[in-house]
Amino acid sequence: MLALLSLLIWLYLFFAHGRFWVSAPELTAAVPTEFPDVDVIIPARDEAETIGPVIASLLAQDYAGKFCVTLVDDNSTDGTAAAAGKAARLLLLAGRSKPAGWSGKLWALQQGIAATSAPVLLLVDADIVHDPQHLASLVARLLQARVKMVSEMVRLNCTSAAERALIPAFVYFFQMLYPFAKVNNPLSTVAAAAGGTVLIRRATLESIGGIDAIKSALIDDIALAQAVKKVGPIYLGHSRLATSIRRYPEFADVWGMISRTAFTQLRFSAVLLAVTIMGLALIFLVPAWTILFGQGWSRVFAFAAFTFAAISYIPTLQRYGQSRSLAPALPLIALFYMAATVGSALNYWCGRGARWKNRAYGARS
Repeated sequence: MLALLSLLIWLYLFFAHGRFWVSAPELTAAVPTEFPDVDVIIPARDEAETIGPVIASLLAQDYAGKFCVTLVDDNSTDGTAAAAGKAARLLLLAGRSKPAGWSGKLWALQQGIAATSAPVLLLVDADIVHDPQHLASLVARLLQARVKMVSEMVRLNCTSAAERALIPAFVYFFQMLYPFAKVNNPLSTVAAAAGGTVLIRRATLESIGGIDAIKSALIDDIALAQAVKKVGPIYLGHSRLATSIRRYPEFADVWGMISRTAFTQLRFSAVLLAVTIMGLALIFLVPAWTILFGQGWSRVFAFAAFTFAAISYIPTLQRYGQSRSLAPALPLIALFYMAATVGSALNYWCGRGARWKNRAYGARS
C-alpha cells in the first residue's frame, strides 16, 4: 500500500504540480523598452573573499539608464569595505548596529534603501557575479507584463564533489516546494523568490510597508515574495546571467547551509517536521526500499514511482552539467537533506539556533 501511495503521489507531482521538474522558465538576455534609474543594494558582512568581483561585475553593467551601486558594510571584521574598492558609481555605507527584532541582512537592506532614491531597486547578495547584460534583462522582465517583482534562482557553484552531489538537488527541492509556474501564476497563492537577485519598484516595496514589514524574517526572500504577491503578480525564474561564487567545498559545508534555515522553513514546528520527514520518506525512500525488499505488485508500483522521481531530476542535473546517471541516487541525496533538516531542529531545541557570519538566529529562548 505504501508503494502504491508513493506512485499516486508521483503521478500528481509529475503531471499536476506546476511541472516543477522541467527547471523553467529562464531569464534570457533582453533590452528593455525603458531605462528607469536603478539603485543596486548589496548587504555584506564579512564578504572580503567575494565582494571584489561582485562589485566589478555590477559596475560593468551594459545599461543605458542611470544606476548606482550601494554596499552596506554590516559591521564586517575582515575588511569587506576595503576589498570592495572605490569607484564613481559605488557608495560605501557603514552599517549601524542591528536593533532588536531585525535580521542582519534586512537591517542592512533597510539602511541602503533609505540612503538611496531611484524608483527601481536591485537587491543582490554579496557572492553573486553578474553578466554585463543582467541588469538590462531584469529591467526588461520587470516591465514586461508589468509584474511587481522579478527574482531569480541564480546559477549556484557546482565544482567540488560535495557541490556536484548535492547542489543540484537543492535547486530541485526548491522547485518542488515552490513550483515556478505556480509562483508566476497570478491566480495561485504560491509565492516565492530567490534572494540572490530581486528587482522591485520602490513604490511596490513601500506599498507593503517597506522592509519593516518583514524585518524579523530569517527566510527573507520568501517573506518578501508572499507580501508582494498580495498586491500584484511576481516572476521567479532561473538565470545563466548571474552566478554565485560562494563555495561549499565539503559535505559538512552543504550540511551547514541546509541546517541553517531548514527548521525555520518549518516554522519551528515539531508537527511540520514529522510530516515533512514522513512525506519525504514516502516519496523518495519507500520506492527504493520496496524495489530492494518488496515483492509482487508492490515492486511494480515502487519501480514506477522510482522511475518518475529519477526522470524528474534529470532536467536539473542537466542544468548543472551533471550526468543523468546521478538521477537514481536521488533517494540517498534526499536522505542527506532529511538528516540535515532533523539536525536543524536539534540545533534549535538545544538552544543553538542558526548561525551565519558570527550571528546567532532562531535559538529557542
